Amino acid sequence: MAVNSQQNTTYIVIGLAALATAAALYFALSPKKSSSDESLPKSSSKDGGGSTITPVKSNVQGGGSSGSSTTTASTADNTSKAPAAAPPAASNKDDDEKQLHRRIEEIDRAGKALFKNKQYMEAAETFTEALDLIESKKSADKKASKEDGGQKSSLTRQIITLTNNRSAMYEKASFPDLALSDCDAVLDLDPAHVKARTRRLRILESQKRHREALVEVCALQLKYMNDNRDKLRLGLPPTGPPPVPQSKIEELVSFIQPEEIARAQEAMASNAVESRALPSSYTIIQLLKSFSGFNKWMSDAAKGGTVGKFTSQLEDLLEGVPRKSMEAFADNMATKATLLLNRGRRYAFEKDFGKAVKDFDEAYALVEDKDGSDESDHDEVMKAIMTAMGNDDYCRLLEWCGMCKHLRFDLKGAIQCYERCSELEPENTEILVKRAGVKMDGANYSEADVLFKEALALNPTASDALLHRANLRMLQQRVPESETDLDTCIRLYPNNLLARLRLATVCMAKEDLDGAKKMLEKAEEYDPDSSEVHCYRGELHFAKGDFSEAKSEFEKAMECDTSNPTPYVNAALAVVNTPSAMGAMPDFAEAIRLLEKAIEVDPMFHAAYVQLGQMKLSMATDLSRAKEVVELYDKGLEYCRTPEELRDICSMRILTVAQIDAAHALHMETLNMQ
Repeated sequence: MAVNSQQNTTYIVIGLAALATAAALYFALSPKKSSSDESLPKSSSKDGGGSTITPVKSNVQGGGSSGSSTTTASTADNTSKAPAAAPPAASNKDDDEKQLHRRIEEIDRAGKALFKNKQYMEAAETFTEALDLIESKKSADKKASKEDGGQKSSLTRQIITLTNNRSAMYEKASFPDLALSDCDAVLDLDPAHVKARTRRLRILESQKRHREALVEVCALQLKYMNDNRDKLRLGLPPTGPPPVPQSKIEELVSFIQPEEIARAQEAMASNAVESRALPSSYTIIQLLKSFSGFNKWMSDAAKGGTVGKFTSQLEDLLEGVPRKSMEAFADNMATKATLLLNRGRRYAFEKDFGKAVKDFDEAYALVEDKDGSDESDHDEVMKAIMTAMGNDDYCRLLEWCGMCKHLRFDLKGAIQCYERCSELEPENTEILVKRAGVKMDGANYSEADVLFKEALALNPTASDALLHRANLRMLQQRVPESETDLDTCIRLYPNNLLARLRLATVCMAKEDLDGAKKMLEKAEEYDPDSSEVHCYRGELHFAKGDFSEAKSEFEKAMECDTSNPTPYVNAALAVVNTPSAMGAMPDFAEAIRLLEKAIEVDPMFHAAYVQLGQMKLSMATDLSRAKEVVELYDKGLEYCRTPEELRDICSMRILTVAQIDAAHALHMETLNMQ
């Protein structure tokens, strides 16, 4: 019975792994454990991750710029011409470089020998000696480097390899900060260097620097995705497993989450309860309909009078009745509070919940004597107002105020109102059910269970108690007990639409699609124009993989009630999952339009933020667009109502920020792999 609409509807949850880099972090493979850099490799890799020093000849005559050993063009030419003699200066330069490379090889071999003997710091010093030689050579060749057009020195690859090797030695010798410094130096020269990033990830994890570690994970994943982008475009499996298993990503996110959630909660707490936004009218109506007293108060509100009538009566009330005339003062306050209660109820009948809440809050403040809270006679005056108002009107005011506070996720305030109402009406089962709902939204499931039992002990046929306890059972993964409660509710009240829809959800959870279909057909008999019925039927088609029929049902749901946000989200997911011609992309623009419409209809619909963020991130043409996704998640966090919603959006925000930072580190301009 949670306030948020998510608990009233089963959402379709799909993976967007093939769609976005964000979802690629959850790539559904079972990767082998990535090998750690425990020993120095025996041959250099294509991307420079190896540790063997390959002698590099001068490319002055060969014309090459790659820095690999080459044969000169004149040697490769099998003509009768004799090769031209090299100018003396170039010949001397060749001899100097050959001599330097021979010396580097000697030092490299010495370093490896020390490594094998586990003399890690001695090996590091040896690699430092080689790096110092190169630095001296580079200083001497500065002028020559400028003259060759600013191309990278042929020694750059050796610098990368030697620095990477030294970093490994520092890590082995338990000098993590020195190792990190060398990793940074390697990555400055080669941002895509896998071994340096893997080592950096390992060290950052050991130092519990989880945010930075996650950036390294994202960088490794982005490189993997970029290397396989052509295959992914064609829908082919990538080469090899992802470099980092999903479990590692989830672990790092779980370490970062508490701080991120605390930040979001602090921001939410800083907003006054009165200023918090209400859920959409659709969500509120669905919640109110789930209680057994819905039809009665709606009928009373319809017959009680118009908004204009109550407004006129309020305007006719005397103003400025002195407090010292306690009885007259209390009667005046009680009359005003009752008129505000009745007008607020009428506003609710007309679905103008913003004005309804304002009236209920004002009436509650009058009865609580908020303006006289510092007066010596405060308690006496408050008691006199309550007495003058009458027990029934006062209880209904407490009930509506409890609901208003619950809608704004003021759980403490809601419980206080409901408990005071229960003290005055101990046998009111609907109040017990509403108290249980607040406990559920606070994740106090055991306390909610006790309240449901108390309500059903008072009235075993209480439909709302059975309906909402079934929802609790689903949250507790107690599916058979949930099914039992719903079956009982339907047996007692065959036309209870919500119970039939929930039971269809239970059937889908059990993969009993035929049972779900029969339940939805029966529900449609009672309400053929129900947006929810079409939405659930669409989800049933979706579960079968019939995305075209699913989208058609979602569109019918939108037509039945344009204020229901769920079919917009589900239709968007149907769009991106509809098979297309080979090489053709799904209609992402249409999917994004539908998701944005869902948020327009209900700014608190958290599932729309999660899906829209992933989709927009995958389509971002540059990193500034990617940063807009972070802003989207920040907006979504403002409207979160439950711990689950906070965790979902915080997780997506954490990953998005890490991916943007990783893209910067790799000098990438976009996360778009399409």
